[in-house]
Amino acid sequence: MGREETLKEKTAKGLLWGAVNSGVTQVLSLVVGIFLARLLSPADYGIVGMLAIFTALAGNIQDSGFTAALINLKQPGDKDYNSVFWFNVIVSCCMYIILFICAPLIAAFFRQPCLTELSRLLFLTFVILALGTAQNAYLTKHLMNREKAAIQLVSLAVSMTVALVLAFKGYGYWSLAWQQLAQVIVLSIGRYYCCRWRPSREIDFRPVRRMFAFSNKILFTTIVNTASSNMLAFIFGRLYQPHAVGVFTQANKWNSMGYSMVSGTLAQVAQPVLAAINTDDGRQVRVFRKMLRFTAFLSFPTLLGLALVAEEFILITITDKWIESVVLLRILCISGAFFPLFTLYQNLIISRGRSDIYMWCTLAQTLLQLTVIVSLHRLGIQTMVTVYTAINIAWLLVWQHFAHRLIGIRLADVLKDILPFMLAAAAVMAATYMATLPIRQLGLLLAARIVIAAAGYFALMKLFRVKMLDECIGYLRGRSK
Repeated sequence: MGREETLKEKTAKGLLWGAVNSGVTQVLSLVVGIFLARLLSPADYGIVGMLAIFTALAGNIQDSGFTAALINLKQPGDKDYNSVFWFNVIVSCCMYIILFICAPLIAAFFRQPCLTELSRLLFLTFVILALGTAQNAYLTKHLMNREKAAIQLVSLAVSMTVALVLAFKGYGYWSLAWQQLAQVIVLSIGRYYCCRWRPSREIDFRPVRRMFAFSNKILFTTIVNTASSNMLAFIFGRLYQPHAVGVFTQANKWNSMGYSMVSGTLAQVAQPVLAAINTDDGRQVRVFRKMLRFTAFLSFPTLLGLALVAEEFILITITDKWIESVVLLRILCISGAFFPLFTLYQNLIISRGRSDIYMWCTLAQTLLQLTVIVSLHRLGIQTMVTVYTAINIAWLLVWQHFAHRLIGIRLADVLKDILPFMLAAAAVMAATYMATLPIRQLGLLLAARIVIAAAGYFALMKLFRVKMLDECIGYLRGRSK
């Protein structure tokens, strides 16, 4: 019983610090993102957005799924961490050399000569990040989420300061590149400082080879996930001008900030906690369902609320030069509301050691999206984004099928857990929209919609005596005493 209480306490603390980290991160990103969007043009964002897929894929290869493999081990030792550390460093250096040579080819593909020098700077990010990957796995494995939150916030503050200074001085897209570089430098330093483990000079890849049977599927799946996440920006970068890519990138950024507030809170605890109880199906179902309810409780009002205020938010904060991103943001927010549920299902499947299911399920989804979207490219960006969103939501049924096979969780129970929150959030947003239609002043409209929607959702949860709300309030009160 004591062990269970300890796990519950660690989970609660992890969720609290994850929420603090995600919340403050998104607030800082919001404020600085507004200033940067005012100072920079859609083309600046579009130029950097074209390179996102290359940086992310190289980072995936550098990690090779060993972070997840370390977390999934019952008791990883120093040799395991050391092996992963040196593997990450060596692979990242090799990847950088390859991409450095290929930079002119990337620039030619997008017909943007400036990408040659920009990419060579930006690609340094995954090399520097490799120096702290094993340490990050250690912090995650030991649920040291307070330390992770502090590191994240300091890195964010430093990188945003760098970006703002450079943007004010007129450096354009270079300010966005240096922002990313500054952030990973501080992240790696912070992880090294907070982690109790230190790498040794001994290079032994035998632990890496033992983990590879599990991690190779994680690696492949992460690559596919990255390709899926950056697919639209990559396709748009080839078909359209940087301005159009920038408009989509801006909409996708705000959507990502919205769902990351929820998924970031869960990501720090979901896999470690689910992996710790993966031999008890009944208990894992109960824990998973509670995580589902917590996710739905936060995700639907957050993302549907963002869709509600998208137009006035964009116009007030980053001006009408970004007005084209409003429609795309609203569409993306619909799938964004479901994205944290994806993350939860994926963590469940990884915690069961079934990286093969994770791999094939993700690959099938990405291939379906790619095939359909490319076939519809003549219909325009809005149609492609709409189809991409629809496939994302429908694919949750596939993840549920495999979750049922692994732990026996029923679709009826899942719907019972998430539908009340989804319907409540949708009803509140619809009522708020109708109630605020007469308001014409943008600032007042934005404030009214936020206040009415938040108060309405809270009142509805109270009216129906939703246990999740009481638990969250009770825990926060307990922590404040």
